[in-house]
Amino acid sequence: MRLTVPARAALAAASLLALAACGDTSEPDPLPTETPMPVEPDGGIGDGAGPPGGDATDEMEQTIPAGLQGRWGMTTNDCDASRSDGKGLLTVGSQSLTFYESVGTLASVAERDASHIVASFDWEWTRTETLRLVGATLTRSTNGGDGSGGPFEYERCT
Repeated sequence: MRLTVPARAALAAASLLALAACGDTSEPDPLPTETPMPVEPDGGIGDGAGPPGGDATDEMEQTIPAGLQGRWGMTTNDCDASRSDGKGLLTVGSQSLTFYESVGTLASVAERDASHIVASFDWEWTRTETLRLVGATLTRSTNGGDGSGGPFEYERCT
């Protein structure tokens, strides 16, 4: 039997449809989804490590050096706790400077070594304080806030 061109085309189309009907009609597998990697609050990659530079050395560099800490007086009377006129008393803590009626909290450190610090302190204003220990004398200078001042000299209270 001989088929005409239109009949051959119809047969070919029917064959293709039959083959397609016999094939797999299931949906193709979806593309695999990516598992998001957790991001740390510091922008890290979720490896559990803390922020860069968060070690004890950095924390120590954000404190007032131990050799500068303590009670310092401009005069001998400033160191006498029984007196009420010790307005020249300066108490240096690891994170603060305390005067007669005010406390400045360490905000940031610009320079630091065992015998000096240049740092910003938050009072009712922000001001830069420089503390330098030379021998038994602590020298303090200020810049900012209510103006520049100093140098002021203090002796350690005993």
